[in-house]
Order: sequence, then C-alpha cells, then structure tokens
Amino acid sequence: MDTASIPERPKAPKAKKERPPKQPKGTTTSKPKRAEAAKPATAEAQSMFKVGFLSEVYQERSLESGAIRKVVTRFPPEPNGFLHIGHSKAIAINFGFAKQYDGECYLRFDDTNPKGEEPQYFAAIEEMVEWLGFKPKRVTYSSDNFDRLYALAEALIQKDRAYVCHCTKAEIMAQRGGGEGEGKPRYPCAHRDRPTAESLAEFRAMRDGKYETGEAALRMKQNLDDGNPQMWDLFAYRIPDKEHRTHHRTGDKWRIYPTYDFTHCLCDSFEGITHSLCTTEFELSRMSYEWLCDELEVYKPMQREYGRLNVSGTVLSKRKIVELVNRGHVCAWDDPRLYTLIALRRRGVPPGAILSFVNELGVTKATSNIELKRFETSIRRYLELTVPRLMLVLEPLAVIIDDLDDDHLEMVDVPFSKDPAYGSHTIPFTKTVYIERSDFREVDSDDYFRLAPGKTVGLLKAPFPITCTSFDKDPATGEVTLVHAKYEKPLDGSEPKKPKSFIHWVASSPAHNSPLKATVRAFNPLFKSDNPAAHPDGFLADINPGSENIYPNAMIESGFEEIRRRAPWPAEAGERVTKTDPNGQNSDAAVSTEPRPETIRFQGMRVAYFCVDRESTAEELILNRIVSLKEDTGKE
Repeated sequence: MDTASIPERPKAPKAKKERPPKQPKGTTTSKPKRAEAAKPATAEAQSMFKVGFLSEVYQERSLESGAIRKVVTRFPPEPNGFLHIGHSKAIAINFGFAKQYDGECYLRFDDTNPKGEEPQYFAAIEEMVEWLGFKPKRVTYSSDNFDRLYALAEALIQKDRAYVCHCTKAEIMAQRGGGEGEGKPRYPCAHRDRPTAESLAEFRAMRDGKYETGEAALRMKQNLDDGNPQMWDLFAYRIPDKEHRTHHRTGDKWRIYPTYDFTHCLCDSFEGITHSLCTTEFELSRMSYEWLCDELEVYKPMQREYGRLNVSGTVLSKRKIVELVNRGHVCAWDDPRLYTLIALRRRGVPPGAILSFVNELGVTKATSNIELKRFETSIRRYLELTVPRLMLVLEPLAVIIDDLDDDHLEMVDVPFSKDPAYGSHTIPFTKTVYIERSDFREVDSDDYFRLAPGKTVGLLKAPFPITCTSFDKDPATGEVTLVHAKYEKPLDGSEPKKPKSFIHWVASSPAHNSPLKATVRAFNPLFKSDNPAAHPDGFLADINPGSENIYPNAMIESGFEEIRRRAPWPAEAGERVTKTDPNGQNSDAAVSTEPRPETIRFQGMRVAYFCVDRESTAEELILNRIVSLKEDTGKE
C-alpha cells in the first residue's frame, strides 16, 4: 500500500634602555585585575531589541499596555542533532528578548518524533545554551504534555474539527491540487465528513495499535478553500514506524505521536508564552497556529517571524555532516572546520563573539545570507580587545647572535595587550632565538624588510636590533638550518641602527622553560566554493584538500603559562566553570574548577589567534588557530 508520508515541519608605554629603537605601540605595566580590561568595541549590546523589528514585536504585546504581566519566550529545538551557527540567532533572540524585558525563557525540547532523538543531543543542546551565557527558566519537553495533547485531540474530534484519514500519499497530494491532481481544484478527503463518533473510535484504535504506519492519521478539519497550504487539513497525529515508536522518556506507552503543527502552539499555550518567535519558514503556519488555539478555546500566544541566519561556504544539515564524519573528511561533530556550535567552541570562538555577530547583523524578516569571511571578521574584531598577546613561531628557524656570551640573559618586559589592564610579563632574551622561517630570505631585495644577509631587523620588545651576517644550509636539501647575526648595541652608547621592521621571536632558555613546544592546527575552509551543494558531483566533490595544515614544531614564549593560569579569556558568563552548592544552585561560595581548554585563548603576534585544543595533554600541547589576524595572511 502506498501510504502517506507525514511531514514534521511545514516546508515553505615604558622607560628607555640605552636609547633603543622605537618599538611598535604597546604599554608595559604591572598586573592589575583583568576585570578592568576594555570591552569589545562592537555594536551596542542588545541593540537589536531596542530598535527595529523586535522592538516593534514587543510593542504589539507590551508590559506597558497591560496586555501581559511578564514577557515569556521559549527556544524549542528538536533533539535530533547538534546545534549549528544558524541556531545561535534563535537562541540569542528568544533568550535575549526575555532578558531585555526582565522576562523568562524556557528551553523546550520538541521531542515528539522518537526517530533520531538521542540523549547526547539533549545534553549538547542544553550545554550550548549555557555556553552562550543563557539560563532557561526551566527545561521542558513537549512529551511532558502527551496526555494533555491526546485529550485535546479527542476534544477537537468531538467538536467536529478533526477526523481520522486513511488516504494514501498520492491521494492526499491530489486532494491538495498536486500529483495527479496538479492544476485541478482541491477537494476533501473521503473520510472528512465521517461521524465524529466514528473518528473518535478510529483515533482510539490508532492509539491501541490497530493500524500500522500510514494506514491511518488524524487530520485537522480546516479550510481547503483558503489559499494558505497550512490550512489544508494538516496532520495532527501519526503512527511512526515500529522501529521508531519507543520514546526516550515515555518508553512504549504511545503508538501514536502528535505532529509539530498540533503540538507547538498548544505547548506554547500551556507554558504561557507571550511572544512565540520563530523564523519566516513558519510564517504561513501562523494561521493554523492561531486556528487551533481558537478552536480549542485555549490561551493564544502571539507568533511572529524573523529571517533566519544562513552561512555560505559550509554545510549545516545533519545528513551531510554525518556523511563527512563517516567518510573521514572530518573527525567528529566538533571538528573545528565545521560550523556546529560545539565545533566553533572547540575551534576557540568565544560565545560572546557569536552573540556580538548576531547583534551586529540585526533582526528583520529578511534572511541573512552571510559569507564565512564576514563571520571571521567579526570574530577578529572581538578577539582583538578580549584576549592577551604572546609570541609564537609556527616554523622555527634558529638565529645565533654570535657577539653575545653563551650565558647572556636579559629579561624583557612585554605587555599582554595594548590595554594596560591586561598587565605585562617578562621573558628571557638570550644568545639563541627562534624566528619564523618565513621571516628570513637568503637573497635580499629592496622591497623586502625582514631578515636577510646584511639586513637589520628589530626583535619585538627586545632592547636592540640584530643584523644577519651569514647562514648555514643543509647540503642535502638546500634548506637553511641556522642564521648567524650580530647584536646592534652601540658600545659608545650612540644611537643604534633603526630597523624598518620588527619580527617576533622566542628565546632558548631552558631555565625559563623557553621555548614551549606545541603542535598547531591551522584550519582553512572545508570547502572550495561558497555553495558546496551546487557542485554537479555532489558536495563531497567540493572538499578542500588543504583545509587543515599541521605545524608540529611550533614554539611559544614562556608567558603562555600565565595565560593558562588566568583563563578563561575573555571571562564570559558561559565559560565560567563552577561547582554548585548541595542544592544545585550557583552560590558565592562556589569553587572554580579548571577552565575548558579552548578558553585559553591568545593572539600569536603577527600570526593569528589561537586556543588550546581538547586533545592536549601534559606531554603534548595542541593549539587550534581560531582565525588569522587578517583575511589575507600573506606577508610582504
């Protein structure tokens, strides 16, 4: 039998030392509390609620009007996958809207379809909401209301506003003017006018297991003459496949389950939602939402719709990400090249950067189609003012300053940021330093300003510059293995050479645990185009083979240990990991625990922004590149 396929969703500065050359800007200070650090210079916090679309929505049903006593919203995800960047907008809007007006927001799991619902998704969703800095009034489940929903379904039948249908998929398509009925008038199901008692008996038979998948379904008796497809006798209850009937919370109690169209508005009503905020794909559903509340004479929330957030150059669908994982193109759902929220967290993107990005975009009814580079630009702007700076060398090249004694040691004071509130630290400067291999060239040229034979460069924050005198090469490979230099410290105290450029470095000083060794993972876009799905051979054919570059011999200055101790960077609400008191509530006496690894964030000067990866161990430090310092990372 060709049976009906029932959709769950409608479609539609410091003192000078022997006159050293001027350094790049940066203030050295003592170490005051980091809490005084500057805030990100982003759009005014919460501005998207103060003007524009969401402000207008609030005015439609405001506290001042007396229509409501408290603003109540909800974020209702399906627990059948991990949240992605698009969901961040819905979270920010629903929780932020309630917060703006001192209201409440529920986290409600829309768990009416047992197929694909797994415990890991429930836990991950709740964790991501908390990570973004929000705390729901309460965590609820649509399944909490299964008994109540069933009773209302019977009530709808008794009001002759619902009936049990036995039509096939093809027959339903034809009734709605599609399939073999394409272009023809819509017409009612043959079972639409059956007696209410008969429909009630059949509905109970569905409940009791008389029918199999597709043999019967409860449909709402709406208005087939309306031009809105969401009024064409939508499904209210359906029978899932046998292998998908066991529910994670209710077990085998139910053989039938309510649809989104029946459940959503009623659960909103039960929870006293004042503003049901959803994306425009549900705009047509507003009519059926209001219709059902009216027919059952229950409290009717106000539904309003905003444009969703789409990001190009990646894939967000569960099916495609599963395929990427299964085929080994990515390691897991939290692979930093993906745009799930758990992947962005692992990559080191701060939750505040995501919220700032959403706020920056604003909210209208228009869909926001955003390129990845715009998102990364927003992240850079946020990190610039919220994380400390260190020197890190990806591909080290040793430089021996021959005219310094073997035991030469100077402790150099280096600020963590342009902002004095971040404090400063000291690092060793010795006879041997490591520079970036790309900062040395064997043959000099007029348009090249970094280290080359006979050329002088400054070492960031070091007292005096160095000049390259010679270099060694591996005879087998031709690769430069060592650079020799002299220290440009005038013996007579005269003005030293003024370099045209400064490069970063890390000194060799075992007594100061310098350098620290690390493996760095630099991530690039996973796909080559802005629209992987459009590739004629499928989205997998658009995979970028250079999406991950590994630097196994990277070196970091010793200031990293202080950065690690002072994490998280920045100290945002969603990343403050605390133990709770015996009552399960946060208290002033709560004891802080170790921060998550990705909260150890910093700017590698002249290189990129980095964080610690979760796979790091006491023996091996692994860093992830969050974003480059600028979109075009090429150096002159």
